[in-house]
Parts: sequence; C-alpha cells; structure tokens
Amino acid sequence: QVQLVESGGGLVQPGGSLLLSCECSGFAFSAFTMSWVRQRPGKGLERIAYSVGGSTATVYEDSVRGRFTISRDNAKSTLYLQMNNLQPEDTAVYYCGQGTNIWAMVKGRGTQVTVSS
Repeated sequence: QVQLVESGGGLVQPGGSLLLSCECSGFAFSAFTMSWVRQRPGKGLERIAYSVGGSTATVYEDSVRGRFTISRDNAKSTLYLQMNNLQPEDTAVYYCGQGTNIWAMVKGRGTQVTVSS
C-alpha cells in the first residue's frame, strides 16, 4: 500500500524558512520521480518542483526557483523541500506526490504552510 506522509509545515514570518519532509512507503521510492505540489487558497494545484527517479536531476517552477530546494534520501525513502525566503504568496497546503502529473499522482494528505507577520 502506497503511503506518503508530509510534515514540517507551520506558521512562519516573511523571509523565514521551513523544511518539509515526506516519508514514503509501499513502493520503490528510489526509482520514482517525486514532486512537491501546492494548493494556495482559492487556487488549483501547482507543481513547484520535482526530483527525477534514478537521477540527481531536479526541476523547479519559476515561482520558487532560487528559494526552494528539493532533495531526497533514497535510503530513508524520504523527500524533502527546503524553503527559504518564504513570502505570503507561498501560503498553501503542500503535498508530495508520485510522478509529475498533478491530476493523476498519488499524493499525501498535505501539510499547511502559512507565511504571515
């Protein structure tokens, strides 16, 4: 049974940082491309970064490039998202998911990130 469990969200002031984690089980994590996806209030799902399975390649959307870093520990089957210089527009529920298709991917339940002073 595939399980993805996100953690690390919370309330942070603008300019602050958070590290999100996604613990995965039930599949061959190292072989899978894994994404971070977010849903801002009143908006649709937005894929912001992904890590290519079996590779060190990573891809970022313009909105987070240079501020966020996706990484993975295949030995721990865990995906990470280091988020720096957070801004109010980064307020969202953040999900990790298998693959890159936001409409078809298996996702976790998400973790809330709120950026506010």
